[in-house]
Amino acid sequence: DVFEQPQHVGHKKIEFHISTEIPAVLQINSEKEEKNGKRVYLYATTEEINNTGFGRIFPAPSSNDKMETEEEDDEIPSEFISRKDLERNRLSREEMEKYSVFKNYEPGDPNCRIYVKNLAKQVQEKDLKFIFGRYVDFQSEVERNMFDIRLMKEGRMKGQAFIGLPNEKAAAKALKEANGYVLFEKPMVVQFARSARPKQDANEGKRKK
Repeated sequence: DVFEQPQHVGHKKIEFHISTEIPAVLQINSEKEEKNGKRVYLYATTEEINNTGFGRIFPAPSSNDKMETEEEDDEIPSEFISRKDLERNRLSREEMEKYSVFKNYEPGDPNCRIYVKNLAKQVQEKDLKFIFGRYVDFQSEVERNMFDIRLMKEGRMKGQAFIGLPNEKAAAKALKEANGYVLFEKPMVVQFARSARPKQDANEGKRKK
């Protein structure tokens, strides 16, 4: 009887009986929307329901996921690379194994100075600052002074750099997040520098003078 109805069926009247009590979840949503200056009406006429479908009656959480990821990077100034971009352009462990530069890779002994190699010839100090500057609090004069980039552009050390960071914790985080990051189509190899004593740095500075 349901499927075989040759005769013409006239317009049917559809009625919705909605209780006056708003479910707690919807109440929370409506409160949130009111705070943002937008009033969302949770009830719709029969005609609106037929035209738009149930999916549009209640507001969908617009960009909660986006906000969460943005919040994580809120502390990092926009002039430096975001954690999301670092992850996006970093090789996975499996991919690293395919490169000879990562063969027998050892991070080294933790200290506040890191060593970066396998840098492309186009790399400049500003590129390294853009990546490693995110581990420095530039509002602190002490941290600002300790941040030091030495990029080797000539001779045997070409394509390598030494980067001084404020502390061991920042250096360890930089190593973990930036090792394998592809910069100018070449993955960076990041390790702890072998010698990171201020006295040696001072002596090097005197020799150069």
